[in-house]
Amino acid sequence: MPPVKTDQVANNNSDVENRQAVLVGIGLKVTSVLFLVSMSAMIKLVGDGIPVGQIIFFRAFFAMVPVFVYLAYRHELKQAFYTKRPLGHLGRSLIGCCGMGLGFYGLTKLPLPDVVALRHATPLFAVVFAAILLHEKVRLYRWAAVAVGLAGVLIISWPRISLLDGAADQDALYGVVATVLSTMFAAMATIFVRALVKTEKSPTVVLYFSSMASFFAAMTAFFGWAPLDLYNASILIGAGVLGGIGQILMTECYRHASVSTIAPFDYTSIIFGIVLGFILFGDIPGGQMLVGTAIVAAAGIFIIYREHQLGLQRKEQRRVTGSQT
Repeated sequence: MPPVKTDQVANNNSDVENRQAVLVGIGLKVTSVLFLVSMSAMIKLVGDGIPVGQIIFFRAFFAMVPVFVYLAYRHELKQAFYTKRPLGHLGRSLIGCCGMGLGFYGLTKLPLPDVVALRHATPLFAVVFAAILLHEKVRLYRWAAVAVGLAGVLIISWPRISLLDGAADQDALYGVVATVLSTMFAAMATIFVRALVKTEKSPTVVLYFSSMASFFAAMTAFFGWAPLDLYNASILIGAGVLGGIGQILMTECYRHASVSTIAPFDYTSIIFGIVLGFILFGDIPGGQMLVGTAIVAAAGIFIIYREHQLGLQRKEQRRVTGSQT
């Protein structure tokens, strides 16, 4: 039996380690999605009748607790608030607060699966805003995916917005409008984040957003907050902590695998949303919602795939250019 070459053994071990890292990354991503959908479900449990500003405060303030623990564990707490771009964080926080508030309002008016599905329009709007604000070149394939995805959004929303035939109530209509607007603000926030992470660390972006959002939300107390009993307060605190853990896990998952590998697993939130919506609220998604969701998901995954392919092409072009100089 011929001896196994050392290089071959090293390559095999490297392949195994890479596969394990990818599986860990996927596991962290799916877990983060579960935590974030659970956070939304908890807010929906108690959110109706509680001012949106109050919900934002609990979500943002208590999310910082696990983030501080995480940074202390990694010995990164001292550098966490160091920034070169305070105005960038301010802009991102203002936009993020608007998106969060609209999203929470929509959550109190619509079934959980519908909200989760509509939130997946964020990548579609991100393409639009990247073209408008960052002047990124967006070709026909991605524009077509955006158009198809928005058609899916319309299919999901139609039973709630078709007031002409009396099929929808006004609260549901407001919920759809608020949720779609929240995805637009979330897409704009991603544009800010993409610019910020060029000079800022991810935990710094998270902490500045959470602290600024907490401050802005606390100011709404002057307009009147609802008194909370122990149950409601506990649920809202738990939602904030779950949101913080979800953010940490989402940050960690990208340490183990590429964005193009991890990002499609964000759509597991649709499954979690349907399951939790049925268990907690008795929500049963209709065929129209499922069809629209499938269209939105397919369009989003195609955009992820195209951006990955374009990234590989740009990398190859830089390699060729570099080898010729």
